[in-house]
Amino acid sequence: MTTSDQVVLLFGGRQLPRPLRGLTSVVVDGSDEVDSAVGQCRRLIVVGSDADLAVVLGRLLRAARLDVEVGFTGGGWVTARTARRGAAHRVPLIRDETGTVLVGAAQWIGVDGADLHGEAIVDDAVLFDGSAPGVRIEPTSTTPGMRAAVLSERGRPGRWAAGRAAQLGTTGAQVIRDGVPAPRTVRRSTFYRHTEGWLRVR
Repeated sequence: MTTSDQVVLLFGGRQLPRPLRGLTSVVVDGSDEVDSAVGQCRRLIVVGSDADLAVVLGRLLRAARLDVEVGFTGGGWVTARTARRGAAHRVPLIRDETGTVLVGAAQWIGVDGADLHGEAIVDDAVLFDGSAPGVRIEPTSTTPGMRAAVLSERGRPGRWAAGRAAQLGTTGAQVIRDGVPAPRTVRRSTFYRHTEGWLRVR
């Protein structure tokens, strides 16, 4: 792959890592820069956080461009070199009902420090029915694509349940995706594996 086939997206004021020098780089202030880069390369390299990577994958999803390879680094030398020279492998893409992509982890927690009240399931398995301190959801690199667990009072996940989808019905919950709280509370939330995965460079 030539240097012209790769574009680096710099988020949050991050500097260009040394292994990525010589590649076209774009400072991202909004989705316009991401959309512009999508049309001109075979590989995007994201320098940023999990939430930034999720934004890029969300734009690729909307543009029907999940054929674009995606590398990721927080700025470290080793991960930057891998993002440039590694091979791409298709892995499950996890999204929710709003179209937001999940990369690292999500949480369902109660409002204002209260427990969750309702029911959560992963595929056909019940995570809890009644009340719980919260639920953690994580994508996995292989099918079925994700796993979820009820959190303890100390915020630690209990037994994991793997599946294609996790669903919550509740009297009220806050959704946190990759460290970013949603602006509004919800009564229903679903995370599920998209029909097509994304090309992760590793």
